[in-house]
Amino acid sequence: MTQPVVPAGRLRDRAQPRLTTDGLVLRPWSPADAGCLVEAYGDPGIQRWHVRSMNEAEALEWVAERERRWMAEEGVDWAVVERELVVGRVAFGSLELAEGRGEAAFWVMPSARGRGVAVRALSAAAAWMFGEAGFHRLELKHSTHNEASCRVAETAGYRFEGIQRQQGLHADGWHDMHLHARLRTDAGCT
Repeated sequence: MTQPVVPAGRLRDRAQPRLTTDGLVLRPWSPADAGCLVEAYGDPGIQRWHVRSMNEAEALEWVAERERRWMAEEGVDWAVVERELVVGRVAFGSLELAEGRGEAAFWVMPSARGRGVAVRALSAAAAWMFGEAGFHRLELKHSTHNEASCRVAETAGYRFEGIQRQQGLHADGWHDMHLHARLRTDAGCT
């Protein structure tokens, strides 16, 4: 069995990276994105699966929290930008640096859905997590009712591993969640 690749302290020792892929830029969130966040979390499609909304002040706090999470090595969160407009989010939370494990999250603005934005962003972020940051396992969970997220997970190379019963609380109650995962050793990850 191999030893963990990522020692604690490796992420916070550098600035969060800016990534580019196939017409998209993944960059850290900034206070200038607050209005976009309010709009995104006001979208019923995003609210349904992410169970939140936010006003301008909450959005500014949320952005500040992303920087704190990076510095604490708890998460990495990118705004997904296309032609200078925020079209989505991709993030990895629940980071376990010593074990090289994290959990993916994403959403896409209504105007950008159906164009592969989530798959491209998730793939670019995963490539960085495996390659530069040295992670071993990335998990992705979504409600069993969220067929679009299931397609994104599978297309981005996250294999289905099972169902976690009543693991996610949504606005309409507890949902069973699909668990997908991608390993550094999977094809295309190294």
